[in-house]
Amino acid sequence: MKKLDYLTRGQIQKLHNLKSDRNAQRVLKQMEDYLSVMRNGENVYYLNAKGRAIVNCDKVRKSTGNVQHYIMRNYIYLAFGCPTTWRNEIRIINEGTTKKDRVICVPDALFKNGDVYTVVEVDNTQTMKKNHAKIEKYRILKQRLAFGMIAPKFVWITTTEHRRQELMKLSEGLQTQVFTLADFNA
Repeated sequence: MKKLDYLTRGQIQKLHNLKSDRNAQRVLKQMEDYLSVMRNGENVYYLNAKGRAIVNCDKVRKSTGNVQHYIMRNYIYLAFGCPTTWRNEIRIINEGTTKKDRVICVPDALFKNGDVYTVVEVDNTQTMKKNHAKIEKYRILKQRLAFGMIAPKFVWITTTEHRRQELMKLSEGLQTQVFTLADFNA
């Protein structure tokens, strides 16, 4: 939870290979002194003050309406096998030739598999106009070799099939994979 911020019971179960729902509930019950829980369609767990002290975590998380964003990002983390190089919200800066040419992008997550970077983006409540602007920044970063000589991969998670199709169109020419929540809740 220190790394992923918020987790559903199902995500905790998969992350720690807890097999049955009943076993997962038992483990969570044993951890209740260290966790806070909120309801977001299902129970979502995060570290409370006592839990943060145990794992030496400075990041305070609270019950928030934006929790779905974190949950969606965690689905990608689990789907890609919990990469050890996974980093949340890392700022990518390319100065360009002038101050005006500077490009800054903050992906929701970034990880590296061998020499290839994978950029993770969550499209939960973002407008397509903002998604388009971000994709254009990634095109510039790719062109300027900000990710190295090997082009990065892009992974999106979104809410609907229509939005998936829109993101695929906007990402044409980039190595992109787009998931929907339904891909993980099936």
